[in-house]
Amino acid sequence: MEDKYSGKKIDVNEYTRQYLDSILIEQRIIDSVLPSIETEIFGEKFSSPIMTPAFSHLKALGADRESAMVEYARAAKELNILNWVGMEPDNLMGEILATGAKTVRIIKPFADHQKILDQIRFAEEHGAFAVGIDSDHVYGNDGKYDVVDGEQMGPVMLEDIMKYVESTSLPFVIKGVLSVEDALKCDSCGVAGIVVSHHSGRLPSAVPPLMVLPDIIDSVGESGMAVFVDCHIDNGIDAFKAIALGADAVSVGRAIMKPLVEEGTEGVVKKIRLMNEELITVMGYTGSRTVRDIEDSMLWVPGLDF
Repeated sequence: MEDKYSGKKIDVNEYTRQYLDSILIEQRIIDSVLPSIETEIFGEKFSSPIMTPAFSHLKALGADRESAMVEYARAAKELNILNWVGMEPDNLMGEILATGAKTVRIIKPFADHQKILDQIRFAEEHGAFAVGIDSDHVYGNDGKYDVVDGEQMGPVMLEDIMKYVESTSLPFVIKGVLSVEDALKCDSCGVAGIVVSHHSGRLPSAVPPLMVLPDIIDSVGESGMAVFVDCHIDNGIDAFKAIALGADAVSVGRAIMKPLVEEGTEGVVKKIRLMNEELITVMGYTGSRTVRDIEDSMLWVPGLDF
């Protein structure tokens, strides 16, 4: 797609990456000591604010291997980080939950609302940590509601979200929030958390999540609703920037894909551990003793010329 005024090709993911890289960090080294990255999410303590992504449709990567979804769930269990899973059938969801990883099940916005309620109930009955819905996977690229694996998608209405929240005792999360308006709507119906995300650019010319994040935090940051971020969180420095701008935790997706394909659980463990080391290092250089000490005054955001 090209911008009709400049003729330049618009790449949402490139813009997101450039915006992240443009944010600079100031040093606060005096009185700094080795930090802790322990993080609390929905009342549970995790070893890091870096989480797995809500991947979907990852199959076995070899004849002798488990589903890739199960492999990265095992990594989350080993690392004691929060695990996220996207659109998967109940049988595979059961295998993922059986790993013991604390897992959030993100459900697609099926036109059949009973299917959503059934998947919420299955997750609850099989020990999921939280559930939620992919609010931004409504439309395809043809001006119609999307169809995914033969399943018709439909609109996500506020009254529907209220019903889903009321249907479960688990924390309920809305993934795909990219505006103050939607964040406020989520807060109004008792949602436990939101994921600020453009879903790898489903919306053409979508604003980078970290660009809109401060406004969302200003609007709902005192509400008690958790705010998570994904999209191009590729290293521990990216995670630091997102947390400084107000995120409670972040998901890393693309950056674990190659390690997952090549080495399975072990590859994901190594990548997340490296990101944790990077996060601890930059926290040390900024005098952030805990994740909660990371603040936006540590960042500098220059103007961008795309």
